[in-house]
Amino acid sequence: MRSPRGLSLRLRLVVAGAVAVVLALALAGTALVALFATHVERRAGAELTVHLDQLLAGLDRGSDGMLVISAPPADPRFGQPYSGLYWQIESADGLIRSRSLWDWTLSLSEDPQVDGGVRKSRLAGPQDTELLVMERAVTVPQRLGGGSLREAVAMDTAELAAARDAFAAGMMPYLAVLAAFLILAAGAQVAVGLRPLSALGSQVAALRAGAVARMGGAWPSEVRPLASEIDALLDEREQEVRRARARAADLAHGLKTPLQALMGEADRLRDAGDDAAAEGIEEVAAAMRRIVDWELARARAAAAQARDLRTPVASVAEGIVSVLRRTPEGAGLDWRIEVPVDLAVRLDEADLSEALGALAENAARYGTDRVGLVAEVAERVARISVVDDGPGIPESRRTALTDRFARADESRARHGLGLAIAAGIAEAAGGRLTLADAGPGLVATLELPVA
Repeated sequence: MRSPRGLSLRLRLVVAGAVAVVLALALAGTALVALFATHVERRAGAELTVHLDQLLAGLDRGSDGMLVISAPPADPRFGQPYSGLYWQIESADGLIRSRSLWDWTLSLSEDPQVDGGVRKSRLAGPQDTELLVMERAVTVPQRLGGGSLREAVAMDTAELAAARDAFAAGMMPYLAVLAAFLILAAGAQVAVGLRPLSALGSQVAALRAGAVARMGGAWPSEVRPLASEIDALLDEREQEVRRARARAADLAHGLKTPLQALMGEADRLRDAGDDAAAEGIEEVAAAMRRIVDWELARARAAAAQARDLRTPVASVAEGIVSVLRRTPEGAGLDWRIEVPVDLAVRLDEADLSEALGALAENAARYGTDRVGLVAEVAERVARISVVDDGPGIPESRRTALTDRFARADESRARHGLGLAIAAGIAEAAGGRLTLADAGPGLVATLELPVA
């Protein structure tokens, strides 16, 4: 199960925005429904107050001297039993009710009221209903005999609840559409806002591939500090590489004179007839020289990561073959070069010569009749192969031969740095060295990024 910390920023922001939108619209919907219910109740109270006025206007004295409603409200629901709309008058003459109340009596409050003031309340109604009641106390005019009375008009609150629920149900689709629109808008906003981060990742990938040298400063203010720190880190790295190359060069120059002195001492010993001592000194000097070459190759290969390089492969291959054809081991071989003229790799020319030369030297050393240098490109990767027809290398030993000081023929006084140097240069440039069987012979392939 993925940890919450592993979720993408885009997903986090979209989910948080969606939750915020849903909560905000839920609160807004609840508030709107409550506001609508209040409005409906206020309108219902106004209508009930009109009915109160109509009741008061219809008051009269009957032939028996009792108060009667000569002109009841016109709403037909007052004449239907338990219709949900009722009126009632209490006076000294008794109780007058609408036909809709049937056998039910409104239990009005006993609190004294200001004459003419309307009071709103909720009471229990017939058939387990709840009623919204508007009532008031009125002083009867002298022409109707004087005194006071209480009149009340009530309606079933189920009608108010039904209107509220209908409003909520009708509003839900619109809220859902609004929520979807706002969530999509939030997603678009997140996509636009995080686009610089995607561009940042692409720029870092371009840095790693060597397509660009720096992050640059064309970034939003929130991202610019990170880009600046990356550029500063790259500057420090290049300075460290330059210092490392300088130290390696100083080491090489510092050892050059002692190595030459050792070789001169070996020549004097050989002239004196001490061939065994001369060969020993030459072997030690050769080992020291190859170690120096190894360190120089590592420093140059590390620098390849920090520069925009472009080296034609064909010219380097032709130069290497031209030199090896003049050596005793390569003079009798048939050299074949099949490299596209326009192929260039992202590697320093000296580094490519070092790596490809080491492979070609091994091929010349162990090849019997022919050696081929073949190159092809696949998915922005150059595959430069050196193929010989020698005895080859057992598969069990191929990986070990790319380690320093390993060699295929333990009987010869050679120090096996060639394959290791080539592998180190290829890896530092973002590629690799592979060894395969040529049947007979060996195929050593450098895989390097295309410039």
